[in-house]
Amino acid sequence: METSNAPQVPATVPTMTIERFSQLSGLDEGVIQGHIRRGYLPTIKVGRYRMINVALLNAQCLNAEEWS
Repeated sequence: METSNAPQVPATVPTMTIERFSQLSGLDEGVIQGHIRRGYLPTIKVGRYRMINVALLNAQCLNAEEWS
């Protein structure tokens, strides 16, 4: 069994690395990068790192549910 050195960050944090988002979502990092390039996933630059803006994604999902 492979163990990850990544910290066990809950999914409720406002930002998340692409690697951690990949682990939690089950999507390959390449798929996530494609979603970012197409504007499907919101990101924020923190220092030199590009992070998934989980807080904005959550708000967008909640807003989308209101209209469906």
